[in-house]
Amino acid sequence: MSELRETRLEKAAALAQLGQAPYALRFEPSHRTAELQHLHADLPNGQERDVAVAVAGRVMTRRVMGKLAFFTLVDESGQIQLYLEKATLDAAHPDASPPGAFGQITSLVDAGDLIGVSGSLRRTDRGELSVKVTAWQMLSKALQPLPDKWHGLADVEKRYRQRYLDLIVSPHTRETFRRRARMVSAMRRWLDERGFLEIETPVLQSVPGGADARPFETHHNALDLPLTLRIATELHLKRLVVGGFERVYELGRIFRNEGVSTRHNPEFTSVEIYQAYADYHDMLELTEQLIAAVCEQVCGGTRITYQGEEIDLTPPWRRATMHELVEQACGLDFHAFDTRELAAAAMREKGLQVPELADSVGRLLTAARRGWWSASSCSSWAAKPPMPSAS
Repeated sequence: MSELRETRLEKAAALAQLGQAPYALRFEPSHRTAELQHLHADLPNGQERDVAVAVAGRVMTRRVMGKLAFFTLVDESGQIQLYLEKATLDAAHPDASPPGAFGQITSLVDAGDLIGVSGSLRRTDRGELSVKVTAWQMLSKALQPLPDKWHGLADVEKRYRQRYLDLIVSPHTRETFRRRARMVSAMRRWLDERGFLEIETPVLQSVPGGADARPFETHHNALDLPLTLRIATELHLKRLVVGGFERVYELGRIFRNEGVSTRHNPEFTSVEIYQAYADYHDMLELTEQLIAAVCEQVCGGTRITYQGEEIDLTPPWRRATMHELVEQACGLDFHAFDTRELAAAAMREKGLQVPELADSVGRLLTAARRGWWSASSCSSWAAKPPMPSAS
């Protein structure tokens, strides 16, 4: 057991001795921090406002300076400063055991702890809106320290394996999660409003299909039946169309027992949409409208910045076939190749890698599009594929 963890366990025990459970059952905030910041934006510097407020959240930073202390409290909506004054806290709790109410909160509360506080509002001389604390309650005592506040969670592996730590220290990550949830809701709402019906299809399947991927294998004990987790929702959704449903979709989890990296997860979410009496032109238009509408709702417009580059999702989008894009990038017209051998020879002449598993002209075209190229040729495409606008 680490020395820091031992110290925090001792503080949890001290809280229990004072009659305050280190893990409370409930607390009722009156406001979120962002709401307080908005409602009292007009409070002048150095002034107080005699309103009763209660907030709860995680202590991220703490500064103790004699008879004053300042904590930063963060909840889901934002953050606010806690103004802790010895005279105020001790006067509000004259019967508190030594070292008094102020001494208790400054000695027993660490960065990472979840606490609830109540009091009035004060804006400091430096303009920081603060809760002037008159009472506090430990909600959850943290037994491990937070990652260093100056460097954050720099270990990419830890960020993915311990996502909760990343969420605690990174507001950007929390916003990404929030936007993803809004995106999924907006996607479902858009499809539902246009008569599409979301129907859940089986995750356990006797034969994996709908995609070319290695499945996860499992076993059904009661039926003594080997099963796999689905690698796509396609086949069952198409059976629903055969059965008479004209517009169906499913937004659900897919499982593929293949590689893993920070850019690839064997378990991911996909959406598949099927519409009777429509061709691929209709589905192109549907996809274009869906993505633009969701972007508008989630991001406030159809122009977004991704990895430093602006992408314009405003319809209409450029439409191009894979053959056209590959020919534009590397000068190879795969329409001209009658056999796999001719296509492979042409790729080698261009310095492109030819995957052994690509056993047809179509698969070689896909390989070229995905970027199986050597560093010595087609370098401009390798560096930046020619994908103008939303295409």
